[in-house]
Amino acid sequence: MNFHNFYQKWNEQLHKLIHQLCESTPSKDEELNHLVNKVMDHYVEYYRVKANAAKNDVLAVFAATWCTTLERSLHWIAGWRPTTAFHLVYTEASLRFETQIVDILRGHRSGDLGDLSPAQFRRVSELQCETVQEENAISAELAKWQACNIVLDGTSDLVGLGMDVERKMERLVAILEKADHLRLKTAKSLVELLTPYQAVEFLIAAVQLQFGVRNWGVDYDRRSRT
Repeated sequence: MNFHNFYQKWNEQLHKLIHQLCESTPSKDEELNHLVNKVMDHYVEYYRVKANAAKNDVLAVFAATWCTTLERSLHWIAGWRPTTAFHLVYTEASLRFETQIVDILRGHRSGDLGDLSPAQFRRVSELQCETVQEENAISAELAKWQACNIVLDGTSDLVGLGMDVERKMERLVAILEKADHLRLKTAKSLVELLTPYQAVEFLIAAVQLQFGVRNWGVDYDRRSRT
């Protein structure tokens, strides 16, 4: 199965998993943890298959023909930017806090993302700073890779300056693996510091954003072809 077909089936299964999250019972931590782990395992499988695809043809993975034009325009090194996850947490927490502020002032606790503790906010902030540093380091590595010019000789064969083409592609694969590792590590770190209920809300919001961007992209591509 090529990666395009894998992605279609993987995306279909993700829809089913998120439906299960939406239907879950907030008070049952064991059930919530089980569903959260299923979603995270699903993403682990995605990155495992993606890594194998990159080793076979890393440029095809960067081209990401299974994605819409809009999705590709938002990519950071062939995928979502890890720091987006923190903006999502802050946005969801703020929206829920605003709708529950009266209850919170009365001492009622919702237990959702609008009810993050000071310790949780502090850890989210620390993780964000760490992730920004790692993002910048990987971006700098990609920029350095791009600066190693490749030119064409008279026979139209690629000639690498400082390294041959095969080694250059291997280096690009390594950079992509670092980016994907950071994406997965960021998601796992956030899920681990949240309560089961909060983790479910975070994953639902993240995947709904992913689905929303994809749906907008599909609509845009359809209209651009007419």
